[in-house]
Amino acid sequence: MRGSLDRLASAIAGAAAGGVFSFGVTPDDLLVEGIPVKRERVTAEAAAWLHARDILQITVAGDVAPRALQPFLALLAEDPASVRRRGGPAAVWAEQRDRSILIEQIDFSRVLEERDVEHPARRKDDLWRAIVRAVLEKRRALDETAHARLLDIAGDVVAIAQLAGDVMAPHYAADGSPMLTSQAAAVVAAYRHLTGIIEVLAPDRRQEVMQNLAAATASLDPHVVMQILHTAEDPRRETASVGGAAPMLGGLVAAFDDLKVAQLLATTLAIDGQASERLASVFDTIAPDAQRKHRVLTLTKSLLGEMDFGRRDHFQTLWSSMEELLLTYNERPFVSASYRTGLDGVAARAEAMAGGDLPEDLVALIDTLGQENVRRLSVTLLIDLLRMEQDATLAGGVARDLAAFAEDLLMAGDYDAALTVVTALGGHAGDPASIAGEACRVALDGIVATAAFHDAAELLGEMSDAEAERFSRVCERIGPAAADALRDLLEAEELTPGRGRASAIIARYKERAVSRLAPLTSSPRWAAQRNAADLLGEIGAPDAVPLLHPLLRGSDARVIRAAVRALATIKSPVAARAIHTALRAATGEQRRAVVEALVAERDARVVPVLVRIVEESNPFGADHAIVLDALAALATVGDDQAIPVLTATMRRKKLWGGRKLKTVKQAAVAALHAIGSPAAADALQDAAQNGDRLLRRLVQ
Repeated sequence: MRGSLDRLASAIAGAAAGGVFSFGVTPDDLLVEGIPVKRERVTAEAAAWLHARDILQITVAGDVAPRALQPFLALLAEDPASVRRRGGPAAVWAEQRDRSILIEQIDFSRVLEERDVEHPARRKDDLWRAIVRAVLEKRRALDETAHARLLDIAGDVVAIAQLAGDVMAPHYAADGSPMLTSQAAAVVAAYRHLTGIIEVLAPDRRQEVMQNLAAATASLDPHVVMQILHTAEDPRRETASVGGAAPMLGGLVAAFDDLKVAQLLATTLAIDGQASERLASVFDTIAPDAQRKHRVLTLTKSLLGEMDFGRRDHFQTLWSSMEELLLTYNERPFVSASYRTGLDGVAARAEAMAGGDLPEDLVALIDTLGQENVRRLSVTLLIDLLRMEQDATLAGGVARDLAAFAEDLLMAGDYDAALTVVTALGGHAGDPASIAGEACRVALDGIVATAAFHDAAELLGEMSDAEAERFSRVCERIGPAAADALRDLLEAEELTPGRGRASAIIARYKERAVSRLAPLTSSPRWAAQRNAADLLGEIGAPDAVPLLHPLLRGSDARVIRAAVRALATIKSPVAARAIHTALRAATGEQRRAVVEALVAERDARVVPVLVRIVEESNPFGADHAIVLDALAALATVGDDQAIPVLTATMRRKKLWGGRKLKTVKQAAVAALHAIGSPAAADALQDAAQNGDRLLRRLVQ
């Protein structure tokens, strides 16, 4: 048993290579980077077995200890029904609190809910089946209900892919092999139904629908996709769509971006093991210009490097020949004959070198080829490429590549390299003269939306001080958008390390972070509201007042105190007016809570707020109780800032003022006595000598 666990741990470590490795699960396949692994009986059985246990994806972070594998395998060995009753494999595994292995499970209730409610275009009802039959029977006449459904399908990438799958389903030979030509023709027919309806009923959506068709096509069997695109090579095979619009397949080819083309090439090459002239001709159709060819092939090689095919000993030799065919289709050879001869001998020379010991002078050189050094070299090269690029479109593509690389770096925990990347992106984003400025700003915001950034933010409290400092600088370079991922840490009731670090990062954004905290102030959790109020008070921006004001009308005293403290620290008449308004609207316990919050910390910063409340209130009318509360608060926290308003209040006169006049004067005098400073004593002495009769009696 121990030996089996050790071998499994070793295999996982080899696949992860010190980083993060994940694979998806379908009923029939295991997927790596969204691409099916080589179809073998053992992988098909493993996929079916994991799917039966509601596993959607398994992610392994770094090396996994054998002791972590034992409970993991024990969970998979349990009865699936029993595991479902306990919340599913992801929920049960989360109780282990082992972050080296993450499980994502299928949520069947959500799948059914989305199918029936959120995605009505995907319903496999009688109308759906009628549309499939119309495509297979080559009927163009459909009723208005079918037209409406086709419009819905055209706006849903998943629905388009499902429709393509259903029209392909009948086209299999008796031995089960796919009839690629027939399947491709059926998919093209379905696409023509969709584009035909769009051209007639919603021509302004044509570009959107072409993008959806391209995305759906990229998810199909690559051999079927090749057959579809092969049709686009000969214009005579393509008929114009409704209304004499541009041919559908031409628009489909144009909608394939570099990544989709690279994924298609990588999948086809991994399955076939070689490049064919047919593949080269399709590639030439999709990417006719040499610059795009080189760009796409670079992405393709990178994708292949993540697959088993790209890890073969002779991959470089195979790739060189495939690259030559793909690049030289109807063109001059890309490499010279002498260089080709040298490439052909690379594998033999590599095997000869691997058989002996390395010379001493090469040992240090080999060490520089470690994962960390290669990663940093990649960072440097991409940043240099972004700086040198003169074409805005291409620079935007490099910015997106850098953002994707930053995601990988964050997932690997390399915050130093990630900081270098976001610093470069931030430099271009803040430079008005940079042609990549807008693209870099979008790329930075996109990094925050990645799972890697959210996972890093979630681990902020568990990082060492050095790691937390580097991640904090990453957030600083990204900008206020990083607060969107840090907000969840501010929902903790206790002052955890994660909450403290997240608050410090967000506070450094100052007024730019205010709007990012709005979801917390409207949260149903009192702790989230309190923490947001504390942070808004620390920021001290007037823009925070509209977020803090509603918190004063709540029922939780802890939140009210935090909101009052925050408003009292904001040096703006708007903040004082918000407290004044809250006092006017509140009654009883709620108003008492606001007043107690003002004096609870005995903070002199609340004095100007109280002074403004007294100045702007009518002590002999509806504001009488508010003025008395404010004067009592000044007696507790007041200083010489309050003396002018207290002096003016005790000298107020009101014909037929009666008890209210006396009570207000008494409260002002009491506040001056409580302050007890020389200036307060002078004010009281002057009142005793020169005040009205009632005031002189109250002072004495």
